[in-house]
Amino acid sequence: MDNRKEKCYNINVFFVEEVIMDLSNENIIHVKKDGIEYLQFRKLLEYGLVNCFTTRIDGFDLDGRLDKRVTDYNYNRLCNSLGIERNSIARPNQTHSDNIQNINEIIKLTDMDGIITNTPGINLTLSFADCTPILIYDPINKVIGNIHSGWRGTIKKIGPKAVIKMKEDYGSKPEDLIVCIGPCIKQCHFEVQDDVKELFEKEFGYLNRNADIIKDEEGKPGKYMVDTTLVIKLTLEEVGIKPENIYDSKICTVCSSNVVHSFRADKEKSGRNVAIIGLR
Repeated sequence: MDNRKEKCYNINVFFVEEVIMDLSNENIIHVKKDGIEYLQFRKLLEYGLVNCFTTRIDGFDLDGRLDKRVTDYNYNRLCNSLGIERNSIARPNQTHSDNIQNINEIIKLTDMDGIITNTPGINLTLSFADCTPILIYDPINKVIGNIHSGWRGTIKKIGPKAVIKMKEDYGSKPEDLIVCIGPCIKQCHFEVQDDVKELFEKEFGYLNRNADIIKDEEGKPGKYMVDTTLVIKLTLEEVGIKPENIYDSKICTVCSSNVVHSFRADKEKSGRNVAIIGLR
């Protein structure tokens, strides 16, 4: 290893705790190879898709606080492990919007929280720390989507809007789509107060599932636990996604914060997890 790489690696270690857990389950494989670790959806691997969700073992996107050389070095290692080119990464500036864009080349993307392509070799990339990654694949028309759904995006229904956009722009049939919900903050840790609780009640009361979506936090008046994953699943089903085609990572970023980054757990010191999906 040259001096530059060694320096980058040493800086990177500063942000990492020892990873001892294995998060593999029926939907997820926890890959540990080439000196790095990441998670992959078994279902997407069946179709030969590039896909991963990074862990704390690599440092990404600390809002400028992480040395750019470290980020570049870690991106290069990740791309080498996935067998993709570093210049194939398409990554927008995320703003918790419901803006979604189709791309067929690597271009500068701003104010964007969803990207879709049918072009092989473009690897759609977004960053997360507790927000929900939604990876979508149309195996018939060979279209992919990568969606960043924080609680604001969930209220704006960015996931269902991506499905509708794939239907309108690519002829995708919702019943054919495969949807993978990546690691995110789960109901066990998504504590909110009255303002956010009321937003969810207002937007999703028609689903008649408020008792499941919002639970009072025992012993904490005015505090509530919200299940954004359930909301995403229900609203995806509304637009035609089959329940059996939705694959949940079942990983809470807060519960597993010694393996993946979590803003709730680490506050301003939190790093970012990177989710990638691509057609080969």
